[in-house]
Amino acid sequence: MDALRAREQLRRRYLFPPESEVPLEHEGYPRPETSTAVEKKEKPLPRLNIHSGFWILASIVVTYYVDFFQTVKENFNTSSWFLFGSALLLVSVSIAFFCIVYLEWYRGIEDYDIKYPALIPITTATFIVAGICFNVALWHVWSFFTPLLLFTQFMGVVMLTSLLG
Repeated sequence: MDALRAREQLRRRYLFPPESEVPLEHEGYPRPETSTAVEKKEKPLPRLNIHSGFWILASIVVTYYVDFFQTVKENFNTSSWFLFGSALLLVSVSIAFFCIVYLEWYRGIEDYDIKYPALIPITTATFIVAGICFNVALWHVWSFFTPLLLFTQFMGVVMLTSLLG
């Protein structure tokens, strides 16, 4: 396959505009002809796709097979790490809901990260520390599987939340 044909196929596959290509006149080849019939309109991605469905299903399976809620219920009062992680998770989720529900939906501020630049790093930091606290609190139950199980739960919740828009 010659270089011009390969470049044209890549441009069509990834919908690059013809202006973004490097001119080929210096190589002695004529510029390939483009057709407007090939160009497609971009469609928004579906909210429920294979990736999000996999994580939601994996989270449900993990919750069922490791008896997640019963384990959390039994360890709720036994570990201060779990209580501290729960408090930090509550702070993180509260800031996230403040950003999404109040700032974006109610006030109409789409670029809240520009207007309030400290919100995103604070939310991220509190969530990471909460995850570490949950790992420490539940380590005696599942040992080295704890990070894997908690990450699967986290991804399932994130993908389920992403279905809201």
